[in-house]
Amino acid sequence: MSNTPDEPAPTSAPVPVAAPVFGPPPDRPRASRPRDHHLTAHALIAAWLLLATAAAAAQQNLPVARWLAIHLFLLGAATTAIVVWSEHFAVALLHAPRPGRRGSAARLAGVNIAVAGVLAGVWADRPVLTGAACVLLVASIGAHLVTLVALGRGALGGRLAPVVGFYRVAVLALIAGAAAGWLLATGGAGPQWYTGLRLAHVHVTLLGWIGLPVLGTLFMLWPTVLGVRMAEYTPRAARRVLALTGSGLLLAVTALVAGWRPAAVVGVAGYAAGVAVAVVLFARTVRARRPVSSAAAWMLAAAMGWLGFAVLTDLALLAVRPPAEARDDVASLVPVLLVGFVAQVLVGALTYLLPVVLATGPGERNALRASFERGWRWRSALLNAGVALWTLPLPAPVGTAGALAAVAAGTAFVTLLVPVLVRAGRARLWERRVLDPAHRERALARRPVLWGTAAGTALVLVGVLVANSGGSPDRPAAATGAGRADTAGTRTLAVTLEDMRVSPARIEVAAGTTLRLKVTNSDSMRHDLKVDGGPATPMLDTGQSHTLDVGRVTEDRTAYCTLPGHRAAGMTLDIDIGENTGAEHGDETTVEADGHEGHTAGAVDGLDPSADFSSDWQPRDADLAPAPDGTVHRVELRAARTRVEVAPGVTQEMWTFGGSAPGPTLRGRVGDVFDITLVNDDTMGHGIDFHAGSLAPDRAMRTLEPGERLRYRFRAERAGAWLYHCSTAPMLQHMANGMYGAVVVDPPGLAEVDHEYVLVSSELYLGTPGSAAQVAKLRSHEPDAWVFNGIADQYAERPLRVRAGDRTRFWVIAAGPGDGVAFHIVGTVFDTVYKEGVQLLRPDDPGGAQVLDLAPAQGGYVETTFPEAGHYSFVDHDMRHAGAGARGTVEVSE
Repeated sequence: MSNTPDEPAPTSAPVPVAAPVFGPPPDRPRASRPRDHHLTAHALIAAWLLLATAAAAAQQNLPVARWLAIHLFLLGAATTAIVVWSEHFAVALLHAPRPGRRGSAARLAGVNIAVAGVLAGVWADRPVLTGAACVLLVASIGAHLVTLVALGRGALGGRLAPVVGFYRVAVLALIAGAAAGWLLATGGAGPQWYTGLRLAHVHVTLLGWIGLPVLGTLFMLWPTVLGVRMAEYTPRAARRVLALTGSGLLLAVTALVAGWRPAAVVGVAGYAAGVAVAVVLFARTVRARRPVSSAAAWMLAAAMGWLGFAVLTDLALLAVRPPAEARDDVASLVPVLLVGFVAQVLVGALTYLLPVVLATGPGERNALRASFERGWRWRSALLNAGVALWTLPLPAPVGTAGALAAVAAGTAFVTLLVPVLVRAGRARLWERRVLDPAHRERALARRPVLWGTAAGTALVLVGVLVANSGGSPDRPAAATGAGRADTAGTRTLAVTLEDMRVSPARIEVAAGTTLRLKVTNSDSMRHDLKVDGGPATPMLDTGQSHTLDVGRVTEDRTAYCTLPGHRAAGMTLDIDIGENTGAEHGDETTVEADGHEGHTAGAVDGLDPSADFSSDWQPRDADLAPAPDGTVHRVELRAARTRVEVAPGVTQEMWTFGGSAPGPTLRGRVGDVFDITLVNDDTMGHGIDFHAGSLAPDRAMRTLEPGERLRYRFRAERAGAWLYHCSTAPMLQHMANGMYGAVVVDPPGLAEVDHEYVLVSSELYLGTPGSAAQVAKLRSHEPDAWVFNGIADQYAERPLRVRAGDRTRFWVIAAGPGDGVAFHIVGTVFDTVYKEGVQLLRPDDPGGAQVLDLAPAQGGYVETTFPEAGHYSFVDHDMRHAGAGARGTVEVSE
């Protein structure tokens, strides 16, 4: 058929269900304008859905694709749909005149341009663009709110006029969500507010901007889809639901930002009560008759089920866990709300509504509906089963299969939606060409603009994805820039992502060094690491590692987490050029540089010699009990964090074995078996290494994840004073923060003495364990103090006590991690010295000793008899150490 203006309009004919054809329009050109607006809007929705699907499929290759897929769906598709349909329903429910077409188009364009700007700004890390786009989004959605309010002025109103209140409150929720999102994306609130702000953002967006319009619309849409009359008390129930959900959401969001967990629980409970009222009403509306659209009815019902499940689970999580722990568990509900609730409501609503607004008659409407319902049973089953598998705590492959199933179901609907919209667009163009030749030129002129805008938006976003993907994460990328071109060797550094920090936060390498970063995500949320202008790791789940080949470093570089807001919140790593750093002569070196940044502790700048210990402080008991009876010694050691007063007036968190730093001293005899059970009660990995045992370290010294247990069994074949310590890299940090202790294995025939003491020497580094400041001190070897048994000056404050003439044995172990010890007691001479398994001096020998000198990890003992009453100081005879905490007193009485 030739499409010329001189041809008569085609006549109506029966329409096959399998291939809907849009018939001729009524002789009312203006009546097609709302359909044109809906057609444009749904073309945009389809474009956002296609982009969201593409981003979801690419999330293993694009570091921020998961975030992008979620926001393409919510900010793009769902927001466009809500803006269009909330205005459409408000007009119908209020019996108000339709707003001006140009104003509606301008608001819709503003929202979509703002969404594109937000996505591009966050991805490209352009805070100015992100901020400007957020302002435009708030302005456009604010104009939408003004329209919704204006529609109610002077309108006749209807029984369901209260539903419009859901749309108005939802707009306020989106404005709040946009503000929170901007703060998260730019790091404007700082890391201390990140958890509360992120929880608030998730709640106000999903339960407010998305949940409230859906709940409100269902009061009208649900009975319409079922083809039944609305219950008499529906308007009253709608007001009650809005009061419960709106006030509950306001309380929950405010409390989450402020960190008031009980109030947040009450708020979510209020929201849940509102959902329960709505569900009861909807259930009572069901009748024993075939719905107008079975597909829409089943999908809307399933969506409400997922909403109820998500809200109740959210309530339980917030009730039993603090926000920092609940944050990631709540985030795990996003697939339920995003796919099970939002996507299913969107698909169900479009299945019913699009035939209503696009068709020009009953026959065309039925044909369209049949087209959208094609295969709905398997699509619905696939989507809901996929959400269940995705959400439940099942093995990772099962969850991945569930996600793929849900995506497949959504893609199947999009493949039905796009052809219908294309045919509808052609039909509208045909209308204009036949009915209004003058209008035809304007329609033809707008058609490229409509599709060009959608295509342009897609191309811009895809271009941003490609430009910022950083290339393949597995392919090395040479660092560029001016600098020395000579080879300074290869360095492999261990880097940890945890608690919104990269540890260490700064590394220094020689110019020309070929750098590799072994990146491990120890956080409970996903992270990645991208070198600015260089390669990036894939997105790493908890516990996953990836070696990132940075290439040759010839200038200062920066690496950062690409997730929105994480870089601004402090997840950065500075790679600086330094002098004489790293490997030389082309040799490869591996340096452990894990920092575990961000653990809570009191950060201080040094010791105050005039300070006093707190009133409830108790010194570490230095008395060493005799070896216990029996040949098997069973001990349980729990790795945990403990706050310790490590110096007068200075309390900080330590990483401990058995709740103390150093850990408990173990004692036995040659041939005894030590049966140790290590339990990791911490939130990060730990292991243990006993120097007194001889066995393959592969299994016994492996790192235990939080909650794991390990049985470590060894036979003490050799006597000595031995060290044990954490075996998890970087051992420098784990040991410096308290994870060490002593094992004493008595030499055969060890004589009895009057007193035995054990003194473990070590360095003390004040500040937050694993922080950048503390790691810098560790690497530059700048301890704040040197201590015996973990606490500076404790035995000067509470002396060890003996009597004159008593023979006293002092076991000494140097834990380091960097310094040894030169143990000396002022006013006495050692007549017995035992060091590293060798008896160097006996009481009947003519000579004496003044110092027991031990390198890091060595141990031994000395004996002496104090000649008379008095106060005998003992020190590390490196006087820098003695003056900074490594000293004490033996108080000798008559």
